Amino acid sequence: MGETKVSSPSIFRQALTLNKKPFPWLKAFLAGVAAGLPILIGLLFGSLHNGLIAGLGGFTFLYVFPMPYAQLAKKLTWCVLAITTCVFLGSILAPYPIISALMMGIIGALAIFVFGAFKLIGPSALFFVLIFAMVTGMPVAPEEAFTRAGLAFLGGAFSWILAMSSLLFNPHGPEKNIVKRSYEELANYFKAIGTIHENDAKHRIMAILKEASETIASGYIPWSQNDDYLHLMVLNNFANKIYLFSVEEKLTGQKDIIPVEIVESLYLLSKIISSKKMHDASLTDLPHPDVMDEKIAQIYIELNAAKDSLKESRVSLKEQVDLQKTSAQRILLGALDKNSIIFINALRFGVFTTFAAIFAYEFEFNRSFWIPLSCVAVMSGATIAATVHRAIQRSLGTIFGILIASIILAFHPTGYLIALLIFLLTFITELFIVKNYGLAALFFTPAALIMAEAGSSEAYSIKFFASARLIDVFIGVIIGLIGVWFVGRKSASSKLPHLISKTIRTQAQAFYVLFSNQQIYRNYGRNIEFNKMETNIRNLKMVFDSATGEIPKDRSSIEYYWPIVFTLEELGYLLDKCAKLKSRPVLEDAVLSQYLLIFESMAIASGRRNHVEIRLLPEIEGFQSIVGKIEELQLRLQRHIDEPNHH
Repeated sequence: MGETKVSSPSIFRQALTLNKKPFPWLKAFLAGVAAGLPILIGLLFGSLHNGLIAGLGGFTFLYVFPMPYAQLAKKLTWCVLAITTCVFLGSILAPYPIISALMMGIIGALAIFVFGAFKLIGPSALFFVLIFAMVTGMPVAPEEAFTRAGLAFLGGAFSWILAMSSLLFNPHGPEKNIVKRSYEELANYFKAIGTIHENDAKHRIMAILKEASETIASGYIPWSQNDDYLHLMVLNNFANKIYLFSVEEKLTGQKDIIPVEIVESLYLLSKIISSKKMHDASLTDLPHPDVMDEKIAQIYIELNAAKDSLKESRVSLKEQVDLQKTSAQRILLGALDKNSIIFINALRFGVFTTFAAIFAYEFEFNRSFWIPLSCVAVMSGATIAATVHRAIQRSLGTIFGILIASIILAFHPTGYLIALLIFLLTFITELFIVKNYGLAALFFTPAALIMAEAGSSEAYSIKFFASARLIDVFIGVIIGLIGVWFVGRKSASSKLPHLISKTIRTQAQAFYVLFSNQQIYRNYGRNIEFNKMETNIRNLKMVFDSATGEIPKDRSSIEYYWPIVFTLEELGYLLDKCAKLKSRPVLEDAVLSQYLLIFESMAIASGRRNHVEIRLLPEIEGFQSIVGKIEELQLRLQRHIDEPNHH
């Protein structure tokens, strides 16, 4: 795999590790404003209670992450509507504990499913479940459902405006950043050719190119395409073209074939892309290699063409772009596949959240929503290992967070002090969430407790309050760990052989469409074969990532599956890019049949874990990269099947 093996730190140490990401000062400040200002406004109008409810809508800002503003606007709109709905349902269902418990599970499952299917980053189900749970813990008043929902909507709308305000200053910042990173990774890839780091660099560039294409597509607004956006689309096309050329011409493995000037040119292009005025920066000349063969000369020509595209007019740019965007319907249907780890995780999440809520209600725990909330926080980990990390972080962060909250509440804060505390605690939470979840929980816990308890007329001793919350947290953490351990402990790795087989078959169907004179629709969503292939590759990658986090982890099995998954991902990438070409050769029936037989034999062998027979592949002129990747897949599968003791 091209990586030096090192002993992994213990799970406990991993859970307490701090990330090296920089502090997001501006985002943290705006998050504090989004949570605290609605409370302050409520106080100015003489109602702390209404201010706290509007503050729940302020949690919308915690779903702000770097992404194209067109996508962020849609994501936050749905978050505002979801929070509003949670407040409404929490008010209506508060008198019915069992129905509330079921609804809590449904809300959690839906959030996990949607965030997983659309690959959205953020706290996922956590705050939707929290808001619903907190509202059910408020004084029972179903008649106030519409008023409460309206206040939460206003708080959410305020967060939406805050989040979108930076659009005025840097409208295509996220798209710029990802295209810039594409050229940096392309430079790193060329620099790594012929070294032990080549495979890792190859995987990174392919992943970043795919992410860049998805990011640019998500930033598309039909009625508004300014010059910067069109330039970035064209530059992304050039990055894909240069990488595909290097693969097609088999530059891999050939050390010292890439002149240092090519690498320098790619780094220079990344700097040009990140500049405020790309057109002016593009007037710089790219470094010229002293010696070039035909292949290197072609790469240099493409690099200059990419740079010169920044000088082209809008009309010329529009002729070069052909945006193909995956429909939301296709993404959701793909994630509903019975083998989809997203679907399985959502079901698990919903069932155990419901169980935790029913457990809390049936045993009449005071303010019982803290049990399912802790369960939700634990189960939000992406893998089993991540879930254990989250449990450790949640437990430690919450223990000390409860102590902080107990001290604060001992002074019975009121009015403007509550608004200030919510601002400060939310600000610090958002500041530390990038460093470690446990540190964030240390400050988020007292913020949530203050909001929940400030709206309650009940008064308890600090000792009772602290002990009750600690018991709630530990019970919730244990239920969450039980859910993950018994339902998801081995669910991912057991599905890998079947998913590999299924992915190979959908790639065979895509291959047939490409080289049998079948129509490739301009409306990409109509190509069902490519839809299936993309869905299966996505599912396979997610299942593999989940398998790497299983406890106990079968390292030998993971090491054998890794090159197979990577090769399938590369083959899918090549087939997908081939579909966008205007012309392809039409293979004779005998040749096409030979390829389909090879695909099917690999699919059967991988599914049954039988021996793979290595077969010679006919050449496809101009598409030897695809042929080479199929040959590589045969070898990977044979090595995988022939190796004993890997199960």
